[in-house]
Amino acid sequence: MKQTFAGIEGAPEAIGPYSVAVASSDLLFTSGQLPIDPQTGAISVESAAQQAKIAMDNLKAVLMGSVSDLEKVLKVTIFLADMSSFAEVNEIYSQYFREQCPARSCVEVSRLPKDALVEIEAMALR
Repeated sequence: MKQTFAGIEGAPEAIGPYSVAVASSDLLFTSGQLPIDPQTGAISVESAAQQAKIAMDNLKAVLMGSVSDLEKVLKVTIFLADMSSFAEVNEIYSQYFREQCPARSCVEVSRLPKDALVEIEAMALR
């Protein structure tokens, strides 16, 4: 059985025809979280580090609203508009995952929605 999540408190609404998260059995799959301010629906910061913090806060809110949390994350994928921002994004990321870090991939992409610099998605246990 599949359960979809939308309208999660503290997380931005989806900007297209997709669910913010989908659960099946004890697994949760989040959509990519952009650095969108949940209150305004806009990206209001410019540095990759600032955007990574907001994207991680949004990811945390989605996990909590979907009956999970950062400690249950199994795999993270980070999408960067420019790989030269890897170190500064990694610094922010390490503040959220300190021990028993999840598996992770980080890739550079040619463009992200809303011209964001960072997008982060995760797979977690519930």
